[in-house]
Amino acid sequence: MEIDDPKTLVSTAWLAEHLTDPDLRVLDASMYLPGVDRDAKAEFNAAHIPNARFFDIDDISDHGSELPHMVPPVEKFVSRMRSMGVGDGHQVVVYDGAGLFSAARVWWLFKLMGQNDVAVLNGGFPKWQAEGRPTDDMPPIIRDRHMMVRRQNHLVKDVTQVASASKLWDYEIIDARSPARFRGEAPEPREGLRSGHIPGSKNVFFQKLLNENGTLKARKDIQKVFEDAGVDLQKPAITTCGSGVTAAVLCLGLHLIGKTDYAVYDGSWTEWGQFATLPIATGEW
Repeated sequence: MEIDDPKTLVSTAWLAEHLTDPDLRVLDASMYLPGVDRDAKAEFNAAHIPNARFFDIDDISDHGSELPHMVPPVEKFVSRMRSMGVGDGHQVVVYDGAGLFSAARVWWLFKLMGQNDVAVLNGGFPKWQAEGRPTDDMPPIIRDRHMMVRRQNHLVKDVTQVASASKLWDYEIIDARSPARFRGEAPEPREGLRSGHIPGSKNVFFQKLLNENGTLKARKDIQKVFEDAGVDLQKPAITTCGSGVTAAVLCLGLHLIGKTDYAVYDGSWTEWGQFATLPIATGEW
């Protein structure tokens, strides 16, 4: 049986029961990789969970960076949330159209901004629809709400910190990309990037944490996935992926098994893979 935790993960049944709560805010955080023929905003406009807001990961980001959807400045995050009617005292539930892909990134981003009453919808919009639950195509009524941000800097790492961790082995660097991309056998979806992985990192493909229906596996099974990949769970963890999105799925999994000393490498392979001065490894290790 699923255990609902409004600070981490909730079921579709929990959301249906609380959907009319006045302080509930539902966010559709759908986004898709380059080359995937899906339009997240158009799909949201056609059908979404009632009263949901669309969280545009590419818009609510640092546009001063050349890297995609990097963490936004605090002021921008607060401004965008207020304009969406999301603020202090709200219980936030985030979902996406893939089941579980990009919603965890927004869950992590809220945690980074010091907001703890936020959960991912287990199974996302596909599970919600499959169960015949209500959808809507109308925009919500927005009421401004103040938000106080207390940025938790330990939850994010930059390239210098990751390069140090790669040399010193004082962190476990865990890569959420597919095994073929990790080993350097498959091209990256973004052009111009080298193939391979950060030296010393371990590969835990984010989909290994999921059941066939897009829900997260049981906690004991999630822990086994990490252990089978050779991850030392006694070390603090840095998660990485292509651009910092599915890395957050690994953080969600780590959080569910009781691990709190994790961080996302925000630039991920989009940053590491473009600089010839940064070392890469290929194969299994």
